[in-house]
Amino acid sequence: MQTLDKRIRAAETLLAELVAAVDPARVRVAWTGGKDSTAALFVWKTLLDHHGLGPARAINLDTGCKFPEVLAFRDRLARQWGVDLFVARPEVSLSDYPLAEDPVSCCRDLKVAPLKAALRETGAIRLITGIRRDEHPDRAGRAPLEERDDPPHMLVNPLLDWSEMDVWAFHDRFGLPHCELYDLGYRSLGCRPCTSPPGSGEGERAGRNREKERVLSRLTSLGYF
Repeated sequence: MQTLDKRIRAAETLLAELVAAVDPARVRVAWTGGKDSTAALFVWKTLLDHHGLGPARAINLDTGCKFPEVLAFRDRLARQWGVDLFVARPEVSLSDYPLAEDPVSCCRDLKVAPLKAALRETGAIRLITGIRRDEHPDRAGRAPLEERDDPPHMLVNPLLDWSEMDVWAFHDRFGLPHCELYDLGYRSLGCRPCTSPPGSGEGERAGRNREKERVLSRLTSLGYF
């Protein structure tokens, strides 16, 4: 079994290769404000700082129904770390939108479409994510590098082999901040209608909308990371 040190080195190696291959101005981190993507953002930011190639650039999907605590954390840390943050928002009005009734349509309209628009507007050709294989069965077969189209870009997944405990150990080792919702029992943060703290003994994503979890592979095929 890999140690955390080996997993950190593997993540650093993958992202160091990215620094050497692509103009960092065309690389964005898919930063949700959650623990995983914050860890990925930190590794990327640290590499850019080391090479004098900052700032780190990120895309955040503000669906209009995110937890205010997550948004406040996002804005606070972006200022502290000097992140060049592009906030992507949906074009649909939420005043009469049927939130979470159909998870495929909802995520397509509020997440996938804004993400694709953000990639086009920022000119990003690489998108770093914080997804992990052990989060969900549909992510077990994901690869470190994944070609995407519409628009053409590549997903870069440096934390695939990390566990939830690895992420928190990494946070602890480097003193990374986190959203206070984690201290209230949340373990995976999404939109408010689809997220609650898991019950005692339940898995990390047990608090997520069950129907959305069931169709995650379909959402990935549409462009969800």
